[in-house]
Amino acid sequence: MLGVLLSYHGTVSNSDDVPEFVRNIRHGHAAPAEVIAEVRRRLEFIGGSPLTRITEEQAQALEARLGIPVRSAARLWHPYPKDVVRELAALGVTRLVSLPLAPQSVAIYHPSVVAAASEHGIEVLRAVSWGHEPALIEAFVEAVSEAASRLSVERARIAVVLSAHSLPRRVIDAGDGYEREFYAMAQIVARALVVEGFAADSIRTAFQSQGLGTRDAWLGPDLQSTFVELAEKHRHLLVAPIGFVTEHVETLYDIDVEARAVADALGFEGFSRMPALDTRPRFIDAVEAVARRTLAGEAP
Repeated sequence: MLGVLLSYHGTVSNSDDVPEFVRNIRHGHAAPAEVIAEVRRRLEFIGGSPLTRITEEQAQALEARLGIPVRSAARLWHPYPKDVVRELAALGVTRLVSLPLAPQSVAIYHPSVVAAASEHGIEVLRAVSWGHEPALIEAFVEAVSEAASRLSVERARIAVVLSAHSLPRRVIDAGDGYEREFYAMAQIVARALVVEGFAADSIRTAFQSQGLGTRDAWLGPDLQSTFVELAEKHRHLLVAPIGFVTEHVETLYDIDVEARAVADALGFEGFSRMPALDTRPRFIDAVEAVARRTLAGEAP
């Protein structure tokens, strides 16, 4: 039997689990108390992250399309791949598509899925990076257009910031292709937005949500410095977090609360944020295309 496993970063449902969750993110190293307190505060401020629930809904939507078992598993918190793969094995799955919901970071999600599957004799078919998937680009453009409509101004007058999660610079220097792959996807999105009436010279790319409590150099430019630059010529700002496909704390707090406060302080008259793709039909089209192509063993 065929099956699909959608993997994602993960989050906690109970703020009491934040210390252990952050320890997982930091590869087993405990975080300072002030970092734990801040992470807990942000989660509680937004009423808890919807990431796990929405990812499960994405899996259900894909299962309805494919007619085979589709489940979701998190890399850094429950439900872990080992537990979800055990469930799939009990259903009779013998060939499994590992499809990370982070188009630029598929390589870091596959190993835990492969390890879990090997314990049950399940063959794993690994999806490759899929940031160029046409339906994904179209889903982003749809969502950006919706956000732009809330500003009630011509698209050519809107500054657009395409954002993604930042990473420590040392990770990129060690050979991780994340930055390169994200820029490549962002360029495709930007070209598509120009076709839709946005001004090419008003579109920027930035990295957000730099780590708390670390001394590492992180990928930039960050949102604040990008906003400062854009504020010199623009009065309307739209942040499009195309590095994420699901609402979570980095959209609901880092952008909607923190970044918006920066934009307000800089005097922007209008601020809007692209909604995450979640279960948008065009996004599910994209995930379905990747799953079917991987099942068929076809090159992208």
